[in-house]
Amino acid sequence: MLSRAACSTSRRLVPALGALGSRQKHSLPDLPYDYGALEPHINAQIMQLHHSKHHAAYVSNLNVAEEKYREALEKGDVTAQIALQPALKFNGGGHINHSIFWTNLSPQGGGEPKGELLEAIKRDFGSFAKFKEKLTAVSVGVQGSGWGWLGFNKEQGRLQIAACSNQDPLQGTTGLIPLLGIDVWEHAYYLQYKNVRPDYLKAIWNVINWENVTARYTACSK
Repeated sequence: MLSRAACSTSRRLVPALGALGSRQKHSLPDLPYDYGALEPHINAQIMQLHHSKHHAAYVSNLNVAEEKYREALEKGDVTAQIALQPALKFNGGGHINHSIFWTNLSPQGGGEPKGELLEAIKRDFGSFAKFKEKLTAVSVGVQGSGWGWLGFNKEQGRLQIAACSNQDPLQGTTGLIPLLGIDVWEHAYYLQYKNVRPDYLKAIWNVINWENVTARYTACSK
């Protein structure tokens, strides 16, 4: 079960930049299932490449960017600090987003959520079917690369759907707390679904880990 720390995923994975001097390096998290566990909906080749190559690259590049930022801080080089912001945002976002994404999926996933999350979905979207249709449409409609998200608006106490470009992290760019993320970069589906993103979106609902999404909602909605 997730703790309230799930509400601040981005803050937990990317420490305050002022504390970089004493930080530990980021590492690639293990998947909670085998690469082939999500078949036939997402095949093993995609999962292996996505996790061991793409996510690993974000982790590696984030560590490099943070080390350069630490050096720039020590030198008082504000220009270098500013120049490193895009790399920190892109690679830090990639690490945050994928760390959530893997836990949002499960071989035992699919179906509908239960309990308070389902009630919140009905309250804010009318029905689960309408919610699913809207998040699918938003995710399909992302231009180029990016993510479709179900997030929690802490100030308004309600669920919201949003899209983020590239690897922009949901909480860091919109303030919404991430509950469910759908990766619509082509590396997440192209080897199996080619350029037909809607087919990938149709399939991924069969492996959504509603227990994980519910735990994130419970931790953040109190």
